Amino acid sequence: MDEEEYLPLSWLSQATYCLRRAALLLNERLWMENADTAKGRDEHRRAHERRIERRGDQLKLFEYDVYSEQLRIWGKCDCVEAQRCEPGCRIPAADFPVCLYPVEYKHGSVREEPEYNIQLCAQAICLEEMYHTHIPSGAIFFITAHRRLEVAFTPELRAKTKAAANALWEIRRTLKVPAAEYGRKCQRCSLKDLCMPKTASSAKAYCQTLAREAQEVEAL
Repeated sequence: MDEEEYLPLSWLSQATYCLRRAALLLNERLWMENADTAKGRDEHRRAHERRIERRGDQLKLFEYDVYSEQLRIWGKCDCVEAQRCEPGCRIPAADFPVCLYPVEYKHGSVREEPEYNIQLCAQAICLEEMYHTHIPSGAIFFITAHRRLEVAFTPELRAKTKAAANALWEIRRTLKVPAAEYGRKCQRCSLKDLCMPKTASSAKAYCQTLAREAQEVEAL
């Protein structure tokens, strides 16, 4: 593994949803599309492209590159809203100080998803580190519903975000894939057929039986 490697910010969401899924994506390079992932990708593509919109004292920066040396992650913010404010920070796109407000785009109905909040918080941590500022909140914008859900970047959420980054780096360092834990979320996972969460425990037991039988044969 390259010592200078940075992991994709968006995979913090994967790690929070299911650490095994994140490991299959990161270490095994496995991927399968399903209806949900295809719809989400299409809505993201149609919603915006890399650009800057200026309206008076506000800028909207779409597909904005961010990184964090602390978490060793990199990625893009779907949108960063920059509003003029005197105690704010300086960014290359504006000739006045601004307060920053990251917005993450998701498809489907408005709902609380811990992994979405962690992904958004990671974007804020990146922006804070890059521009030496403080960002108290951001928003998840649900494209289908055309509604926002504001997310406060509390100390608890920030701690969970850093823990998710540490967990992702741990599976990257060890190159391990955690055992499957079958649950309701497995039903809609695009990697279900590759992960085979229901058969993981039975396969392990089968391998253990084969190992015992081999040892018994060697003992004869």
